[in-house]
Amino acid sequence: MIEILRHVSRILKLCTSGRGGRITLLIYGVVLVLELASIVVALRVIDWTKDFYDALQQMNAAEALHQTWIFAAIVVAEASRNLCSIYFRKMLEIRWREALTARLLDKWLQGGHYHRIQEFTEGGLLDNPDQRIAEDSRIFISGNVADSTTASGFVPLSLDIVTRMVGLISYASVLWGLSGFALDLGVLGVDWSLPRYMVWFAFAYVILAIAITHLLGRPLKELYFRQQQREADYRFGLVHVRRNADQIAQLDGAAAERRELDRRFGRIVANWRRLIGQELRLSSFTYPYYYTALRIPTFLAMPAYFAGALTFGGMMQISSAFAKVVTTLSWFIFSYRPLSELAAAAKRLGGLIEFLDRPPQAVAPAISAGSSPDGVFRAQALELAAPGTKPFLALPELRLNRGESIWLSGPSGVGKTTLGKAIAGLWPHGRGEVLFPASGFFVIPQHPYLPLGDAVEAVCYPLPVSAFSDQEIDAALEDVGLKPDVIRAMGPEDLTTLSGGELQRLVLARLFLHRPQWVIMDEATSALDRAAEEKIFLRLSRKLADTGFIVISHRRPEGLGHVSEVDLSLHSLKSDPQPGLPHLQEASA
Repeated sequence: MIEILRHVSRILKLCTSGRGGRITLLIYGVVLVLELASIVVALRVIDWTKDFYDALQQMNAAEALHQTWIFAAIVVAEASRNLCSIYFRKMLEIRWREALTARLLDKWLQGGHYHRIQEFTEGGLLDNPDQRIAEDSRIFISGNVADSTTASGFVPLSLDIVTRMVGLISYASVLWGLSGFALDLGVLGVDWSLPRYMVWFAFAYVILAIAITHLLGRPLKELYFRQQQREADYRFGLVHVRRNADQIAQLDGAAAERRELDRRFGRIVANWRRLIGQELRLSSFTYPYYYTALRIPTFLAMPAYFAGALTFGGMMQISSAFAKVVTTLSWFIFSYRPLSELAAAAKRLGGLIEFLDRPPQAVAPAISAGSSPDGVFRAQALELAAPGTKPFLALPELRLNRGESIWLSGPSGVGKTTLGKAIAGLWPHGRGEVLFPASGFFVIPQHPYLPLGDAVEAVCYPLPVSAFSDQEIDAALEDVGLKPDVIRAMGPEDLTTLSGGELQRLVLARLFLHRPQWVIMDEATSALDRAAEEKIFLRLSRKLADTGFIVISHRRPEGLGHVSEVDLSLHSLKSDPQPGLPHLQEASA
C-alpha cells in the first residue's frame, strides 16, 4: 500500500507541475465542490421522503402533489449539478493526461532513456514502455473507458473518496438523529435493549462485508497487472508482423509468426481465465450484497414502525438515511475492482518513472564520457563488454580529427557495430574513457531508419522539412543518385516499396543536408554496388571535406581519400570471433 501511494504521489506531481498545473488544481476544487453539493441534494431527498410518504399515508392529495413538484425541482437541480460536474471532470482528466503524457515523453526521449530502456525491456525488467505511456496513463487518470458503470481512475475515485467521507458524516448524523428508538431483545432469558440500533447495524453490516470483500478480491491487483502486461506483449507481436511483413513473406514465415502470436495470446487467455475465476468469487458476494443493502433498512425499521415509534413516512425516511450510510460505507466494496486496476496502473507507471528519473551513470557507469577540450575525438583504454560478462574487445586508443577518415574492419562478430555504438555514446558497458567533440556524431546506422511521415521528412530527419529549402533537399537527393520528383511524390506507405539500396541512398542524403562535422557510418553502403558506393564517397569527401568519418564495413571505403584502417580482429579478446553474444546485432557486420 505504501509503495502504491508513493507511485501515485510521483504521478500526480507530474500531472500538476509546470504551466497550467495550478489551473488544474483549481478545476479539481470546482469539481469537488460540485460533488459535495450532491450531499446537500441527498439530504434534501431524505427529508422529502418523509413528507411525501406521510402525505400518501394521510391521503392528502394536495400535499402529495406539492411534494411531487418539489421532487421535480430537486431532479432539475441534481441533473444540472451532475452535468456541470461531468464537464469539469472530463476537462480535468484530459488536462492531467496531457500533462502526464508530455512529462513522460520528455523523460523517455531525453537523455537517451529511450535507448537505455531497451536493455531493461529485453531483460523483462521493464516491459512495454509505450504501453505504459499510452494506456496506463489513461487508466490511471480516467479509468477503463469500456466499463462506464462504476467510477474508475484516479480523478473519479479520489473525488468519490472525499465525497463519501463527508457524506458519511452527514448521513450518519441524520441517521443518529432519526434513530431515537431502541431495539428490545431477549437472549437466553435476559431482556436487554440496544439504543439507536439502526446506526450500529449499519456500521457492523458494512465492516463485515468489507473484510469479506478484501479477502476475496486481494489477488485481483496482481492479475490486472499481468493482464495489462500480456495484452501489451500481444500488441507488440502484431506490430512486429506488420512492420516485417515483406521479410516474413519472403521467408514464408506466416505459420511461424502465427505460432508465436498464438503463444502470446494464449498467455492472455490463461491469465483472463484466472481473472474470471477471481472476479466470480468476488462477485458471488458483492452482487447479493448490493441488492440486499437497499432492502435491509426497511426490514430493520419494521419493529419500530409496528411499535408505533415511526410513521410510514418516518420509516421510509430512516430507511433512506440507513441506505445512504450503508452505500457510502460500501464504497470500498463496490469500487474494489477499479481500485485494483488503478493500483496496477500506478505500479506500472511508477516503475517507468523511477527508471526514467535515474541518471544515466546509475545504470552502467563503467565507460565514462566527457567533452574533448581541443575538439578532437578520443577513445582511451576502451574495453567493451556485454552486460554482466568479461570484455570482448580492447582498444588502447582511437583518435580522429576533422577531415580524417577511419575504417573499422574485422570479421563478423568481432564487435564493430558495438564499438560504433560506444563511440556514439550509446554503449556504456565496459571500461575506458570517450571524449566527444562538442557537436557529437551523426550516425548512419546499419539498418536504415525511416520515421513516421513521407519520404521528404525521412530525408530531413531528425530536423523538420522547414529547416531546409527545396533546392537543398533536391540537391542532396541528386548527390546520392535519387530523382527528387519521384521521392517527393512518395507517401509514407510508398517507402516500403523501396529496395535496400534505395533506402540506403535516402538515408545517406541526410549527410549532404545536415553537413555534420562528425559521422559514423555502419555498413551504410552495404546494399550498393562498388561503383555507386565510390561515387557517393567521392561527393562526401568533396562536399564535406572538414568532416571526420568513422566507417564500419567489410570492404575498404574507396573515394573518401586517405583512410586509416583499424583492424578490430587484432584487438579482440575472444578466441572465436564468430557471433555468439546476444548483444551483438552484427549478422552482416
